Amino acid sequence: MVTAEASLILGTLALAYFVPLSMASDELVTSPVTIPQKLSAASARVSVSSTSCSTTCGLGYKVEEICQVKPTGERRDCIKRRLDCLSNWICGMVHFTIPVGKPFELSCLTTEEIGPETQSFSYTWRLARGIITTDDALFIPFKTPGFVIKFSPTEEYDAGTYRCDVQLMKTYKIVKRIYFGLRVIPSHLVDLNFDKSLTEEQKLEIKNEKNQPNATAAPAQKQPQSWRQKAVIVFLIGIGSGVVGGVLLHTLLYRLLKSPADYEHVEE
Repeated sequence: MVTAEASLILGTLALAYFVPLSMASDELVTSPVTIPQKLSAASARVSVSSTSCSTTCGLGYKVEEICQVKPTGERRDCIKRRLDCLSNWICGMVHFTIPVGKPFELSCLTTEEIGPETQSFSYTWRLARGIITTDDALFIPFKTPGFVIKFSPTEEYDAGTYRCDVQLMKTYKIVKRIYFGLRVIPSHLVDLNFDKSLTEEQKLEIKNEKNQPNATAAPAQKQPQSWRQKAVIVFLIGIGSGVVGGVLLHTLLYRLLKSPADYEHVEE
């Protein structure tokens, strides 16, 4: 059991221990901070701005601006550089429905991604034949040399889901995975002509949308047509007038040149 004298001694020791610490902390807060002169005159190269990644999935690029920043905030010697970026390596699935016999191709890369850097990637294809799925356990290896699969022509046997993995050859890190769901339909059973399935209202709406951008050019096209019509009408009127005038002139000359004996003979 702790006596009164022992508790007094412990309290005195604790007070003697914490008071110097509190005084030291107050001195640290209130005392001014001095920055060395060499450090205050130093500058550093800092990234001041950056664009978003060029792709929403797969390996893309961004443009970053780096400047020499002084302690005053002044920027000097700014340069821009292009850096690789990867926001998401899974690109989901793209669906295609094509008729039998039509040439077709699947590509891991878009037209913007195709370039000299494509040689630094490796491409691995896998296939789940006859089904549309993203279950990786159902895929088997599919051998192809590059990032494109060509079907010429397409057969029903080619239907299924194709998966393409794009990897960096240096690190073997997957930077893009995309699935292609391919449906192949016999052309004699299903008509893929979309326009035939439209109603009259839908066809009229599409026709109006196509003609809308050329609405300003329509009056200019009508002017030559109306001018031709007027020219044809004037031409026909001229020919008709000439024919009628010729008949009247012929009748008049015939009556003037007819001899008086002919008139007497008619009277008798």
